Amino acid sequence: MNRAAPLAIKNYRQQQHLLLQWNVDEVQQLSSITLRGACPCATCRTARLRGKISLVDESVQIKDIANMVYGLQLVFSDGHDRGIYPWSYLFELTGSSEPKEKTLDV
Repeated sequence: MNRAAPLAIKNYRQQQHLLLQWNVDEVQQLSSITLRGACPCATCRTARLRGKISLVDESVQIKDIANMVYGLQLVFSDGHDRGIYPWSYLFELTGSSEPKEKTLDV
């Protein structure tokens, strides 16, 4: 499913999470660790498919965000910057450990 871009994107670097506001009452919170571990670049996807699990440093932060129209390119504090996260992929990343919130504090 193609998904439209969120209304707002906020990087909470020190708290190590990204907030995406998809509509007025739907806000998604994703940790930097989750995003780094789920990187969709070819290298990371191949490693996951081959069963190679890379441990993500617990201190990893998102240093920069580039809006690529169909998704986000995230630059992490460990230097990794190859993955572009399509909107639908980001939306699907919310799991039970990262509940959606109802308000956005910007």
